[in-house]
Amino acid sequence: MATGAAPEEAAGIAPVRADVRVGPSERRIFLVAVGMIALHVVDDSFLQPQPGTSAGDHLVSGLVPLALLGLAATAYPRVRGGARAAIALLTGVFGIVAGIEAAHYTKHVGPSGDEFTGLLSIPVGVALLGLGLVTLWTTCRRHGGLVRRSARRIGIALASLLFAVFVVFPVGYAYVGTHAARLPVEDIHLGSAAVEQIQLHTNDGLTLEGSYVPSKNGAAVVVAFGRKGTQRPARMLARHGYGVLIFDRRGEGESHGDPNPYAWNDGERDLLAAIDFLKRRPDVEPDRIGGIGLSVGGETFLQTAAHSEDVQAVVSEGATARSVGELRSVPGSGAGPVALNAVITGGTAVFSNSMPPPHLIDLVEQIAPRSMLLIHSPKDDPDEPRFNRAFYEAAGAPKEIWGVPEAGHVGAQESRPREYGQRVTRFFDQALRKDAQ
Repeated sequence: MATGAAPEEAAGIAPVRADVRVGPSERRIFLVAVGMIALHVVDDSFLQPQPGTSAGDHLVSGLVPLALLGLAATAYPRVRGGARAAIALLTGVFGIVAGIEAAHYTKHVGPSGDEFTGLLSIPVGVALLGLGLVTLWTTCRRHGGLVRRSARRIGIALASLLFAVFVVFPVGYAYVGTHAARLPVEDIHLGSAAVEQIQLHTNDGLTLEGSYVPSKNGAAVVVAFGRKGTQRPARMLARHGYGVLIFDRRGEGESHGDPNPYAWNDGERDLLAAIDFLKRRPDVEPDRIGGIGLSVGGETFLQTAAHSEDVQAVVSEGATARSVGELRSVPGSGAGPVALNAVITGGTAVFSNSMPPPHLIDLVEQIAPRSMLLIHSPKDDPDEPRFNRAFYEAAGAPKEIWGVPEAGHVGAQESRPREYGQRVTRFFDQALRKDAQ
């Protein structure tokens, strides 16, 4: 005996699949959660931006996440259960990532400004993760044979893992790197009672906080970046009579502006502000200014030295690549690192509202005839020797390169303190001596 047709079938309308139906409670939870994350994005980008910046400086970093959140809210009730689960999980991860900045600053200096909406974003993100997992469990397909179901689930798991490694992680890394930066340093010891707390002013209107030991020999060196890891080489140079300047780059410590983990072109602006400060100092001869750059500071100092003849000598330690284009500019990178860095570069560009800088391999030749010393170690990053040798080959004389195999990243002074002091001070003594010009 034939069974009666469903009302939808009788009317010629295909029945709605069970895993497409969205209950009002589920939809309401998702929309409220997305709205709360969007509130933090608006608060962070437009209502309470970093000191020294305005809402207009964050159009891309604010509008792109808002557009994606709006797209998620629109698509959620219109797709099947698996897709809804994926949307909820991805949105939940972003909610947690967006709140990391607030947790970071709240833990160390206390909540203020947009940290309150950022802290709210974290439990909201956790709730969305729970919603996604529940949706995935209740709407997963259970028909088909065991082999077919297992193969489908393994395929989904592998695809999800690859997506997490090559998309979710690098995007999250770029977001955190452009929002959470180094904290203010209170214990500044430069080995001199004459240390001065100073301010630098960039050509785009930002104020940067720094510390300076006046010069005794007419020459001065900027050590970049930050006022913590730079203190040891700064003390060494101060003992030899050099004026030494350390400072918090934009977005870090007590300085104004938005952070960028790779400094990019704004890092050059910060270094030029430091050099301009030294050129106006009565204790410094303007043609006797050099720089030491550690890690990203080394990369930025090479770029700055290539563009500014005010940098008479530069020591770069631990320089590698700041973007996927720069990674590819020196042969030897695998497909995996290139793919990963492509997403990090794109995410950093969006969240920092800026574009990657020119490739160092194309710039270092412009430093000559001013002096350059490259220091590298393969212990923590095997790319360091490869990039520094490429920079050395591309640069003109005078130039030096020194490898310290047992040192960690920017750890040459710690590994070989005596040799480091001798090499670096001899380098600056020769490059910045009065008769070197």
